[in-house]
Amino acid sequence: MKKIISDLDYVILYAEQLKKNKELFKQQKELIEAQIKASSSLFRNAFGEDFKTNARKYLQGRGLI
Repeated sequence: MKKIISDLDYVILYAEQLKKNKELFKQQKELIEAQIKASSSLFRNAFGEDFKTNARKYLQGRGLI
């Protein structure tokens, strides 16, 4: 009989691998930092320096807030 593996099981397995393998941890950290930098650049270009005000205007225009 097959054991059903839940999403949580995968998360736990991945966390254990991150603890064991410092290179994997470093790679994951670099990936997350690159994603944050890219997101920051994207939103800054989309909404300008006054991010909060311009983002609210955009969301209100779309009927999301």
